[in-house]
Amino acid sequence: MADTQRIQELTLEEVMSDRFGRYSKSIIQERALPDIRDGLKPVQRRILFAMNQDGNTYDKPFRKSAKSVGNVMGNFHPHGDSSIYEALTRMSQDWKVREPLVEMHGNNGSMDGDPAAAMRYTEARISKIAGELLKDIDKNTVDMVLNFDDTEYEPTVLPAKFPNLLINGATGISAGYATDIPPHNLGETIDAVLYLLAHPNAELDDLMQFVKGPDFPTGGIVQGLDGIKKAYETGRGRIVVRSRTHVEDLRGNKSLIRVTEIPYEVNKAQLVKRIDEIRLLKKVEGISEVRDESDREGLSIAIELKREADAEGILNYLYKNTDLQVTYNFNMVAINHRRPEHVGLKTILEAYIEHQQDVITRRTRFDLDKAQKRQHIVAGLIKALSILDEVIKTIRASQNRKDARDNLVSEYAFSEAQADAIVALQLYRLTNTDVTALEAEAAELDKNIQAYQLILADNKELNKVLRQELKAINKTYRNDRRTEIQAEIETIKIAKEVVVADEDVVVLVSHDGYLKRSAVRSYSASDPEDNGLKEDDYPIFTERLSTRDHLLMFTNKGNLIYRPVHEITDARWKETGEHISQTIGLADDEMIMATYAFKTLQVPGEFLIATDDGYVKRTSVKDLHPGRTYKKRAMVYEKLKTASASVVNVIYLPKPAIGSTVLLMSKQGLALRYDLAEIPVNGARTTGVKSMNLGEDDAVVDLHLVQESSEVALITQRGAFKKMAASELPITSRARKGVLILHALKSNPHTVVDFLTLSAATDPIEIVTDHRRHHDVLPADYPLSNRYSNGTFVVDTDAEGTPVTMRIKPKTLILS
Repeated sequence: MADTQRIQELTLEEVMSDRFGRYSKSIIQERALPDIRDGLKPVQRRILFAMNQDGNTYDKPFRKSAKSVGNVMGNFHPHGDSSIYEALTRMSQDWKVREPLVEMHGNNGSMDGDPAAAMRYTEARISKIAGELLKDIDKNTVDMVLNFDDTEYEPTVLPAKFPNLLINGATGISAGYATDIPPHNLGETIDAVLYLLAHPNAELDDLMQFVKGPDFPTGGIVQGLDGIKKAYETGRGRIVVRSRTHVEDLRGNKSLIRVTEIPYEVNKAQLVKRIDEIRLLKKVEGISEVRDESDREGLSIAIELKREADAEGILNYLYKNTDLQVTYNFNMVAINHRRPEHVGLKTILEAYIEHQQDVITRRTRFDLDKAQKRQHIVAGLIKALSILDEVIKTIRASQNRKDARDNLVSEYAFSEAQADAIVALQLYRLTNTDVTALEAEAAELDKNIQAYQLILADNKELNKVLRQELKAINKTYRNDRRTEIQAEIETIKIAKEVVVADEDVVVLVSHDGYLKRSAVRSYSASDPEDNGLKEDDYPIFTERLSTRDHLLMFTNKGNLIYRPVHEITDARWKETGEHISQTIGLADDEMIMATYAFKTLQVPGEFLIATDDGYVKRTSVKDLHPGRTYKKRAMVYEKLKTASASVVNVIYLPKPAIGSTVLLMSKQGLALRYDLAEIPVNGARTTGVKSMNLGEDDAVVDLHLVQESSEVALITQRGAFKKMAASELPITSRARKGVLILHALKSNPHTVVDFLTLSAATDPIEIVTDHRRHHDVLPADYPLSNRYSNGTFVVDTDAEGTPVTMRIKPKTLILS
């Protein structure tokens, strides 16, 4: 079978593995990652080499970028013109590279992310410092290989007279590898190279005396010395890059935040847009206007603040929520000996020194060979001039140039090279003056040859040459550091006053779990009774609060729901608001039974908590601080013993209740009173201690604090209302059965539904039935009863329903 018809049977896995392996190797070595020696990717190296070969250097006029791109694409880089032009443009952008390698006329893009003009409109040439990367490339200093079509030779690396990998940094993504090497200061980096040359065993700390950290072209402030050291040691590390800002005072007690430097590779236009969005959405209080005032003098973003705004607080918010501060992650990967490696600072500097030693060695050999060849020619010319008449006679007797050369070789023992030079000698050179010049040249050549041979023979002499060249580069191109280094990463704390405007609102929480905040203006313009709730729902909490206040809502199933007031849905007073189950799931029989508002959560005090199955505890407020997930799930404040149990009351005690006793009543008409001190303080996820010794089918209906002079009122399931003195109930001990407070009936006996402590005789009481009917009672109209009385019937249960709870009737909120 012919070769053209041979078919190989291979598995798909083998083919895919082999082809992808070749592709990966290609893009790792030949496209995306820089070489550790010259810090260039292949496309960058080819651009600089092609422009240099074309004479497009800093001391010549600019040429069209399109011509350079065409040369690179046609001779060295068989890829799209757009990718070549993009690489060419990036090397000219002084906000992307610390030392631009290309100079460009025309629009080469901007910090706002604007693209460069088309390559037919721009002109480019390599910069003066880029010429140092290419210097001596014509002296066999680097390996040259054939291009893609074997018509030209291109370098595998540039001579690189300065450590470009660190100075200009690199970024790229390939198969399985990525690199992020930040730019550094040229002077600092060369100082470190010189130190390492003199101290080959130097530690990282020694080198970091010179290389302090990244030096971004856009300046800014770098925080995190530990991250820098880790990166220089392992190739990986994390730092924070912060904008440079200052606050300016304006007239009218106003101020302005001026941003003059932004983090590396941050899009300025997007940054300004993001800050303006924060202003428009009022995510932070106090920004009145954001302007980009950048011009040819430099970058300038003006953030104008409102009167008496907290400039430092706003700046901290912007640091945390915009690219005014970013995290930069070192990932220093470079091609070292044809392999991708994570490299540290010392490894990069050692590889650069090794490369320079190789370049100087190869250049010296080239110069030595050239000098020795010239020395040989000069010796021949001096000899010829000493026997000039014989030489002329021999040449005149020869038939042609070749015959003349052969005759000189055979008759006077000249070499062929010397004979060629003699034959080519012009007549005007045959003077005494020229002999003197040749002798001087011979002496100079001899001196140079000795110097070259010394460099090749002695490593110290080679390093001396390297040191001199580096110092010359340093002297010519050194410039000041732009980025400030700070040792510690500053922790950003955002004050709530900055994020939330101090605005008075009316907050409503309903029995069925609806909550809302309304502007005072909306409440004042509406009928307070027209609150948007369903007909059978009613408010259990209505107060005027600040948007900076905090709301704690306790459910009967032991769950605590926390909401900062500013996070509650803003709705008009006539609207229903949001149901708590939209963000936090509640059980079908779960409801909010107590709500408290606080200016701050750092308040002292405790909550007194009682359950219907006879448990009680005190829990410190600090134990009920919300966690990070408060928006999605409730916090447990009471661990119930059984699924059927529920909390009957939660009372906030801001300080020890001196002279107060705890009063509990049970469904079967028993009351127990004892000292508050008998109840221990327990954590949130606990049940507590026994509050009352309950009989079978009995349950605690409520708990309140009473004084010796207090009066209490209770309601029974038959609609009977009873008012009695707390002093009627003796003070005993916790966990007892209690004393009877109802007269026992054989037929349809009374059971206690709820009770409360009367705060003032004039406050009306509201009794709510299972038909959601509200019945008002004025306690002053009823006399005090003794313990064995069943009270007075006030609710018609047949018409209004069975009472389920009672409370002091809430007063209409009056806003001044």
